[in-house]
Amino acid sequence: MKTLEEHLAESAAFHGGDCPGQTLGVRLARAGLESIGIDDPLSDHWRKQLMVYVEIDRCAADSVMVVTGCRVGKRTLKIIDNGIIAATFINLENGKAMRIIAREEARELAGKYAPDVKDKYERQRRAYSVMPNEELFDIEEVIVDVPPEDMPGSPLSRVHCTRCGDSIVDMREVHINGTLLCRNCAHDVYFKLIKKPEAVHGGKQG
Repeated sequence: MKTLEEHLAESAAFHGGDCPGQTLGVRLARAGLESIGIDDPLSDHWRKQLMVYVEIDRCAADSVMVVTGCRVGKRTLKIIDNGIIAATFINLENGKAMRIIAREEARELAGKYAPDVKDKYERQRRAYSVMPNEELFDIEEVIVDVPPEDMPGSPLSRVHCTRCGDSIVDMREVHINGTLLCRNCAHDVYFKLIKKPEAVHGGKQG
């Protein structure tokens, strides 16, 4: 595995600057990899046998991506936005999964490790780079049943929404009263259409 300094530099470059969350994310990712026995996540072998569920969509998520090499587009990084600085690391080879959670107490302990730094955020950033794992994190072993349709690889299915015609892969369709719909048509979603489409036949490319 690369050194902590290398990971911090790469993460800062990817994220666009240093911050406490970015430093915490680097430490969290390194602890997670160590806990499931992976020391070279960027190797050809582990790139196909490592999956991470990240529970926040802030700075730490970028750091986890840099350290692990996991990506949303590769289907090895899942964002479950619970608003918690935590991530679960899964060794797909043996099924071992460990959840790493940032401890709220670490904020208050920052003064112990960087007492001469007046700026709060810089004090936290420096402290998080040297603080022992047991003071930074709670670590728990968990079980994660990753369904086949969430695994890396080619799509397992492809269908079309009978209302809007969008192509739907990996069993994300919804069946309501015998009608096959995409989730956008079946549920309230993050956008509102100015004009709802009429039912179509065939479907769009996707």
